[in-house]
Amino acid sequence: MGACGVLALQGDWKAHQAILRELGSEVMAVRTLSDLERVDGLVIPGGESSAMLRLAESEDFFSHIGEKIATGMMVLATCAGVILLAEEVEPYQPSLGALAVTVVRNAYGRQVHSAVAKVDLAPELGSPGQMEGVFIRAPRISHCGASVEVLGWWGNDPVLVRENRVLGATYHPELGTDRRVHELFLRMREDGHG
Repeated sequence: MGACGVLALQGDWKAHQAILRELGSEVMAVRTLSDLERVDGLVIPGGESSAMLRLAESEDFFSHIGEKIATGMMVLATCAGVILLAEEVEPYQPSLGALAVTVVRNAYGRQVHSAVAKVDLAPELGSPGQMEGVFIRAPRISHCGASVEVLGWWGNDPVLVRENRVLGATYHPELGTDRRVHELFLRMREDGHG
């Protein structure tokens, strides 16, 4: 198994890297296409999705990420990462369509409306049945396709979802102390979920 990559263009990628190392994974920062070729799993962190698109334009980076997902690479996308992978984004923004969800950007308000909330978890994630979710200018999933499994909710909104090889959280699990989202990603990577 190759290294696990963390897309290091923007956002708090170092926090994801530290957690994956803590959990025993070999991790590398991904900034170039040659870095991308060396990983078999990728974390796309939160940040500013439109800025990430601009930073990735030079080498058509995101289309290469989409190709790698299509050929089996596991992905954990958080916050802005979910926007970049969504099938449909409102208001419109280019995305890879690798996750069958519709997302509404900044649906919960601006940065000042950020929140720390309890996320209710599916039994698969074990006890306790909730985890802390840090929502910073978070997107809202307004629709899930039939193949999308919801693993976490904030109120009635799905906030942690999985479809085949993609795990998406609209919040920032890297900013809390609960490691279950990253552990699930590493398990999916090991057993080839999907």
